[in-house]
Amino acid sequence: MAARLPSWTWVSGLTAGATAAVIALAVQAEHGPHPTAATARPGASASASAGAHASASPKPSGPPALPQLSGTGRRIVYSVAAQRVWLVDATGKATRTFTVWPGTVSPQPGRYSVIKRAAGLKGSDGVQIEHVMYFTVVSGVNIAFSNALDGASPPPANGLKTGGIRLHKEDGAALWAFGDLNTGVTVVR
Repeated sequence: MAARLPSWTWVSGLTAGATAAVIALAVQAEHGPHPTAATARPGASASASAGAHASASPKPSGPPALPQLSGTGRRIVYSVAAQRVWLVDATGKATRTFTVWPGTVSPQPGRYSVIKRAAGLKGSDGVQIEHVMYFTVVSGVNIAFSNALDGASPPPANGLKTGGIRLHKEDGAALWAFGDLNTGVTVVR
């Protein structure tokens, strides 16, 4: 009668065979063509199955949506947490959005309106600013949108209480053109 092989022999043989097959395939792949970034993009045929793998697809790169509960009508919306402003037309559509540099003193969430405008002056941080639009006061500190005359970001506050919400120069010009006296300002977290 023939001797029976132990089961570990069979398992070892199958494992060795599978390892050899994987190595052979890896060697073949190494010598084959390599896709570049331009050819690795999915084509029209791959886009049909992209919906099934939504978590693997990149996120849309559009601007952030207007915050919920930010009011109605024509207004300026400022998100303290997102450090972002939206200019909203009378239909409720955001016509422009941009990031800002907040001051060290932040306004509380709520509804305000532009109470004063100044074409240009020196900010509390000593920087020449323009397109200044005040909308509230917090603990004696004026809170206003503005941009530096040279368009630069604000210097470190070094312990100063500053209420200036600084904008890029082109955004400051757009906000100045958009917001007159009494234009609504909604502040959200």
